[in-house]
Formats: sequence, C-alpha cells, structure tokens
Amino acid sequence: MFCEVFNRLSEFGRVDSYRYIGFGSIFFSDFSLFHRSLNITNNVSIERQYVDRERFELNRPYNCIDLIFGESNEILPILDWNVKTIIWLDYDSPLSDSILADIIFVCTYLQPGSLLIVTVDAEPDDIGHRVRLLRERVDDSKIPVRLIEESLVGWNTAKTSRRIITNEIASTINARNGGRQEGEKLSYKQLFNFHYADGRKMLTVGGLLHDESQSDLVAKCGFKDFDFIKDGEEAYEIDVPNLTLREIHYLNKQLPSQDISSIEAFKIPLEDIIKYAKIYRYFPLFVVAEIG
Repeated sequence: MFCEVFNRLSEFGRVDSYRYIGFGSIFFSDFSLFHRSLNITNNVSIERQYVDRERFELNRPYNCIDLIFGESNEILPILDWNVKTIIWLDYDSPLSDSILADIIFVCTYLQPGSLLIVTVDAEPDDIGHRVRLLRERVDDSKIPVRLIEESLVGWNTAKTSRRIITNEIASTINARNGGRQEGEKLSYKQLFNFHYADGRKMLTVGGLLHDESQSDLVAKCGFKDFDFIKDGEEAYEIDVPNLTLREIHYLNKQLPSQDISSIEAFKIPLEDIIKYAKIYRYFPLFVVAEIG
C-alpha cells in the first residue's frame, strides 16, 4: 500500500530521488521493498541496538542503506533535511513524549513534498490504569480533556493516539507558517490511518507535507484512487485472513471479482475470502524452504 502511494509522489519529483528513513531492525523488510519497487538508493536506517552492530551489518540487504546507531532523538538532528524525504517512524511502543518530540522535529524540518508516517502500539492498558499510564507517557496538556477509562477501550486507544499525533503535527506546521508568506504556507494532508493487530493493536498514521501553492500537484497524485486512503478519524482496518499458500493461489485465479459470492470457495470460510479479496494485491507471500 505504501509503494502505491509513494509512486504517486512523482508529481513532486522523481520518486527515486527521495530519501527514505526508517528503523530497519535486523530484517530491513521496508528498505528491501522500497529499493526493489521504487529504486530508492538514498536510505538511512536508525538502529538503537549498538551491541548488535555486527548483526545489523550482516543482515543489511543492500549497500545503499546507511546504518546509523543511536536513539532517534539523537540521530534525527544530525541528518541533512534539504532533500525530499519519506520517513517512517515505526515504533513498537505506545505513544510518548519522546515519540512526539521526534514528530515535532521532523515536521519542523521536512521539505514540502515529503511524507511522514508514524506507527505506535495502540493496545489498551489494563483497565483502571489507562488514563494514569497515558498521562505518565504524554504531557497532560496534549491529552484530550475529560478523558476517562472507557475512552481508551478497544480501538479508542488508537483513535486517541491519532488525535494527539495529528494535533502535534498541526501545531508544529502552524509554528513554521508564522514566517511564511501566503501561498508558501505549509499544509498537512493525512493519507494513512491504519488499524491492525499483529498480536497487539497497532496504529499507523501519516501523510504529506506540501506548500499551499502545490495543491494542484496533490490533486494530480490521485490519492483518492485508493480505498485505503483515509484523511480523517475513520480508520482503514487491515484484517488479515487465515489462509494457506495453496488457498491463496486458488483465490488469486478468481480475483479481482465484482461478486465475491461467485468465487468458488470449497471449504475456505467466506469471512476469510472477503478479507483476502479486499487486500489481495498487497498480501505478502512467504515460502518456507527446508534445506537439508
């Protein structure tokens, strides 16, 4: 899904001229995908695990990925921000003041035509402690007023996190716009608001920073062509079906289809067919190989 959107950034310039910043970990899945699909060769992976330096070097899939070791709030200020950038702040922890500080910094320096994506853990804390723990992680002035325990039930933790992140992006951009002339002021267009669960509930939110004068370029990007683009509070839920590789190949032969009920299912549950038909073009395929 990200690749589909990144390709549309060509209205702002060649996509392979963008820099990609992420947290590769030892798998570098995002870096591999974006390099192969988009030919992005200017890549920076921020890694906090100094002790695993040799392991990261071993697993780095391409020479065009620069590994920089340290905390994100240490590394982001030393990078050059004079290039259009796609940055994915992919945290595996709940929203915190430290994460918001990274978002503020990035939004302060991103060039127009750049993309910011943020992922945080959105699993609700134990009942009775949710509001207190959120206030321990995030400054109280940034938390919605009259927040109660029930306000953080289920996906409401993700919704509250998105609201806080979006407010922080907006206030940072407003501060940047203080010294800009009309037509040069920055705008933020949300593109992503994903809810998904991989053991824990997760939120991914983000969008495009652009000058007001570039509104025509934004329109030409055609982001609305994709049904997973969400520019408000409504989230796009990624619900992964439980299918075998053989079942996936069988369903692929019948997709796309305007009538899901016409698909021959055999014993595949209809619920999984519906889920898969919604995201089949983006569904990753993994092959397990046994080497004797």
